[in-house]
Amino acid sequence: MRDLGGKVVVITGAGSGIGRALALKLHQEGSLLALADVDAAGLAVTGAALKGAGRREGFTLDVSNREQVYLFAKDVIKAFGHADVLINNAGVSSSGFVEGLTYETLEWTININLWGVIHGTKAFLPHLMARPEANLVNLSSVFGLIGISGQAAYCASKFAVRGFSEALRQELYGSRVAVTVVFPGGVRTNIARNSRTDYQVDRQTYEEGVKKFEEGLKTSPEEAARVIVDGIRRNAPRVLIGRDAKKIDFLARFRPGTYDRVVARYQKRKP
Repeated sequence: MRDLGGKVVVITGAGSGIGRALALKLHQEGSLLALADVDAAGLAVTGAALKGAGRREGFTLDVSNREQVYLFAKDVIKAFGHADVLINNAGVSSSGFVEGLTYETLEWTININLWGVIHGTKAFLPHLMARPEANLVNLSSVFGLIGISGQAAYCASKFAVRGFSEALRQELYGSRVAVTVVFPGGVRTNIARNSRTDYQVDRQTYEEGVKKFEEGLKTSPEEAARVIVDGIRRNAPRVLIGRDAKKIDFLARFRPGTYDRVVARYQKRKP
């Protein structure tokens, strides 16, 4: 989809981070925006940042709730008449070793990261297929390319998003709908600050770990949004964001022995 001007773009998780940056970028492109987030206050901040002309509507939405997502899809179609692009961006992170990982954390992570993508895809796919051309964009992660100690719940959800999206792409081969899977590396968002943890450590140790993690985030949300929008224009099947994502992808696919050693070193730095 080379020209995004005038296209109706639906973005979940638009209240912060990559979602907000995507809203700003696509607003500049002249897209009509249906923005959703569970955080109404954050969504309002995003809306206020969209200066000038251009239609946009905000919707408070919990993507893990199937009924809410289907009602959201109905509201979007009622408001805009159709949808050309869906970006399933909403997501959360969590941490904890499997032995101590609670079912509450597992379910919370998978319900939002995986079921949120499934709900959005199922609710909007008939509308996308009715368009002359359309794009479906699902955000996975570099942790959907490799497994990392302490990230079992998050990795499970993001590997599943990858598999779901790749299977869907095959099903839609030859159709008018392009499916893109996005693998962000370290992007400077608040996802770690808002994560759940089941690590059995004191708060200070955990905060120090989060701070160290955030120091390694090299890619801005604005750059991530630029790369994603470029991927939509190219109907790219895969989008890697950041040099770290490209390196991890290469190691996981072509140098698995090296990848194992890198992970082993990472595991020695357990919180």
